[in-house]
Amino acid sequence: MRTFLISILAFIYWPVTAKAKEIPLTKGMVISTSVIIKKGVYSINSDSLSQVITITGNNITIDFNGAQLKGSNDREWPNQFYGTGILIRGGRNIILKNAVINGFKIAVTGSDCERLTIQNCNFSYNYRQKLYSSRLEEDVSDWMSFHHNENDEWMRYGAGIYLRNCNMASIHNNTITGGQCGLMMTACNDGMIRNNNFSYNSGLGIGMYRSSRNQVLNNQLDFNVRGYSHGIFNRGQDSAGILVFEQCNENIFAYNSVTHSGDGFFLWAGQHTMDTGEGGCNDNYIYRNDFSYAPTNGIEVTFSRNIIEANLIKECDNGIWGGYSFNTIISGNVFKENNSGIAIEHGQENSIEKNSFTSDKTAVKLWARKMQPTDWGYAQKRDTRSRQYKITGNSFTKNRIGINAMLTDNIILNGNVFSEVTMKIKTDTSTVIDSAKRSIQPEIKKLVSKSGPSLSKKKNQIPVVNAPHPGRKEIRITNWGPYDYNYPIIWLSALDSSQKMVFNFLGPKGQWKIVFAKGIKNISSDSGKFPATVSAEKTDNNIVIQAQYMGEKFITQQGNRIVGNQPYLFSYTCFDPSISWDVKWYKWDTANDPNKNYEKFKQIFNGTPIKTEKTKKLQYTWWGEIGKQLAADSFATVATGILQVPKGRYELGITADDLVKVFMDGKLLINFWDASKYINDDDAHHSLVIDLDGGVHGLRIEHVENAGFATLNFSLDPIPVRN
Repeated sequence: MRTFLISILAFIYWPVTAKAKEIPLTKGMVISTSVIIKKGVYSINSDSLSQVITITGNNITIDFNGAQLKGSNDREWPNQFYGTGILIRGGRNIILKNAVINGFKIAVTGSDCERLTIQNCNFSYNYRQKLYSSRLEEDVSDWMSFHHNENDEWMRYGAGIYLRNCNMASIHNNTITGGQCGLMMTACNDGMIRNNNFSYNSGLGIGMYRSSRNQVLNNQLDFNVRGYSHGIFNRGQDSAGILVFEQCNENIFAYNSVTHSGDGFFLWAGQHTMDTGEGGCNDNYIYRNDFSYAPTNGIEVTFSRNIIEANLIKECDNGIWGGYSFNTIISGNVFKENNSGIAIEHGQENSIEKNSFTSDKTAVKLWARKMQPTDWGYAQKRDTRSRQYKITGNSFTKNRIGINAMLTDNIILNGNVFSEVTMKIKTDTSTVIDSAKRSIQPEIKKLVSKSGPSLSKKKNQIPVVNAPHPGRKEIRITNWGPYDYNYPIIWLSALDSSQKMVFNFLGPKGQWKIVFAKGIKNISSDSGKFPATVSAEKTDNNIVIQAQYMGEKFITQQGNRIVGNQPYLFSYTCFDPSISWDVKWYKWDTANDPNKNYEKFKQIFNGTPIKTEKTKKLQYTWWGEIGKQLAADSFATVATGILQVPKGRYELGITADDLVKVFMDGKLLINFWDASKYINDDDAHHSLVIDLDGGVHGLRIEHVENAGFATLNFSLDPIPVRN
């Protein structure tokens, strides 16, 4: 009977496919029947708030046949991209396949669809922010924030695919790289996301918001990262391979490669839980994934209960960060070479069982604070004591500390094996450890039954990481996101006090040779094969190294295809203009509030500053006082300097919290003087492109800090010429 029904269905749907029309793409078209798109490249700009193509209907297939839709053709850089390529609106059983879409803020948006399928598509090289953190300094404007998405706030970051209210979606065999975010899902339940490659993006591989019972299987989600400079700072800036935010429950994440990402897996209960103490992102199953080489946390799970089983977590800051986790099982995972294998503050009734910890500095760290924040509804309405842990059957090898527990009550230890551990157990006087055998907590036993043992089928396996070598050192962040090893690059890996510079020449198979260099001398080699290491001595603050590549074909960082065996120029530049800054700080109060009356406020500059300083770089970050026993809030900064640079086109940038004005030669260039417009971290950065004639220019920067965190960071960079 089943065979007969399948035959009937095939007969019914066969004519639809056979008779599908082949049509070209046109701006504003609405597709409501099955079609095949005529193959070609369609360069069509969308309107900034609309889409090029709309798809709606039931039981239809749109086969792009490899056709490419290219947007923002009047823009040069990815942070300028705008509009949506395709909007799929309403309907059910819609299939979109074989499409190539780039150059948009969002390639495909799906809204209010049931059983939407997107397969075999490439949505790479769409929108991404320009990043302003350098090799030596973090810029706070690069931080991302996902705390709200009720009104599609996440759209400001762009996406390859953005879905809202799309239940039972199937997203498989797609590629999204060279963008900011891959797949973003809001209020999408019961979907299947499998066999996709969402790697080398500067924000997220997959993001979920209020989405439950989805299965995320066998995906490549590597190098979704920003905010990292090897050996200098490892911030991550809320990038992640997988983001699970705000009341996402009973999802399965299995057999995914999620390496070299800001966080491998980032789960937060959500604002509703923080305000009320209710709900969370609960009963998610995280099974047999590779979360290695995260600058911050391999897995972060907070204010929720979940199962974390049989994952590989290597060389992260924290293997698992589980703040305020409760009734959570952490079982059978492999931890290696992390600063902390498992770190949990204020956790309750958690089980840590049958894991292996090898060469982690601290294998398990449990602790509590004496006081909770008074503005957290969660802390006021929940029991947040650190208590009732079961740590059983684990192996500890070559750790500095096996178990470190502070202000924690009732830790049950049983059957753990310690080998070459410097300090097996470290506790304070308030911590109670019980080595007697105890039964597992009932809440955890109930959760085990939901773990989905069918996932252990042999056909499932973790995809191979797309990187030539393991380790966090392979993360190299450019102004446009992580380097993907597919195009030639000259990377500064070291600069010591003797001004010796060490460069890595990286790229596809081929030869390189230096054709021009200034600002350096004594170059160790001027030609070779990839990869290569070259040293030189710095002689100037304005460095240019231009090299020629000859080798196999490749795709540039901006998505352009370069044919093989043709000369291709690539370069390294370091521009550090010499400016002697005179910096002064002033205190202000309500009588001269800069937020109310600028003209009255600036009269404080006629008074005596509370601090003065001369500096070569205007790069300040204040987490508190600007100096010992000086202001932390309600202060103003005035910096003046003389600029002289070669004639050319430059991007002048300033990152400031909270208010800033930038003047050049007495002319106001940047005027951000309204704190109400400072909503997200990226709002702290302001920039403009300016043509300079090569003469001498006077700079004046006025900065105001209202309260809290403060920063002031000036930059001036030549505009590069694109290949």
